[in-house]
Amino acid sequence: MIITVVCDVLGEENNGTTIASMNLIRALKKKGHTVKVLCADQYRKNEEGFFVVPNRNLGKILNAYVDKVGVTLAKPDIDIVRNSIIGSDLVHIMVPLSLGRCAVKVARELKVPMTAGFHMQAENFTSYFKLNKIYPINKYVYKFIWKSVYQYIDGIHYPTKFIRDIFENNIKRITPGYVISNGVHNYVCKREIEKPEELKDKIVILSTGRLAREKSQDTIIKALYYSKYKDKIQLILGGQGIKEKYYRKLAKKLSIQPIFKLYERKEIIDVLNFSDLYVHSAEIELEGIACLEAIMCGKLTIVSNSNLSATRNFAVDERCIFKNRDPKDLAKVIDYWIEHPEEKKIVEQKYLESGQIYSQDKCLDEMEKMMFDILEKRRKVENVKTELFSNYVESHQ
Repeated sequence: MIITVVCDVLGEENNGTTIASMNLIRALKKKGHTVKVLCADQYRKNEEGFFVVPNRNLGKILNAYVDKVGVTLAKPDIDIVRNSIIGSDLVHIMVPLSLGRCAVKVARELKVPMTAGFHMQAENFTSYFKLNKIYPINKYVYKFIWKSVYQYIDGIHYPTKFIRDIFENNIKRITPGYVISNGVHNYVCKREIEKPEELKDKIVILSTGRLAREKSQDTIIKALYYSKYKDKIQLILGGQGIKEKYYRKLAKKLSIQPIFKLYERKEIIDVLNFSDLYVHSAEIELEGIACLEAIMCGKLTIVSNSNLSATRNFAVDERCIFKNRDPKDLAKVIDYWIEHPEEKKIVEQKYLESGQIYSQDKCLDEMEKMMFDILEKRRKVENVKTELFSNYVESHQ
């Protein structure tokens, strides 16, 4: 196949959408397919197979934020978009933003089949404006992306059944969906890694991901104030984001200050393996690859019970779930597992076993199968149209 992958958001591999995009691109190339990437990463202009549109100017403040989190946002150029799609067998759109919407328009004109990932939970967007709890606004976002993108898509890739159900419930339609996890790379696995010398006498709790409002890392920091073991706990927040300054201030009175660091992809897996507990506090989470990575390493993984987060479905034991945004309840859960090391070992083994279905190789095989499936369905439809047309012509001769 010749496949155009449309990436409104690409940049550094420090967020779930970019990681999913690059994993898919690399996997398709490895399988022998020709991949054309449509994006706004200016440094890729001379790279083979990349079609680069201009960057979107969001103004000084928002541009600075986008630069800080290491992503690029695209401003569509219709000629570049068309050139990236001409000759392709299939177009795959990562997110329903402006470049994706432009690609939909061009692909429809050129009659090229389309698949699209569902990597944008409405609440992720509205939370930036503190509107994520206003149901009509979230519903409007879902209806807008349905009308502008997904209604034209031949096959929709949902990373979880959770997000498929949310989307279909909001738009009141059954979609041509395929539930396939984005998967976890095979280098993410359980290893015996010793704690660094300076952490050997500490209880290490790790949480990874963007430091953002909807990820709720403030709940973890507040929980430490209530923990019986607060003077022994070393919290590591592996990520960066606009909330870092606030989180540092929030943690100021803790006797052991949290470690804030953006780790390299493979480095964070070592940290994960030597940690004692992993906490995924997100209130809004479409899939939660960071959480799946902890599970693949057999870590005791604690998640919130938020009804807007898919990660609550990953818990293998009810005692691993805390009340969303309730630091006192989270402190109780943390303390319980610190105090029950033998039970902790049993549950960690359950987590390790549950993670096997999230192997990235298996998931990307399913993605390829979805694409072949869409091409086959389109071929059959075209054959039927040709046959109907031929029958019509014969009957009127």
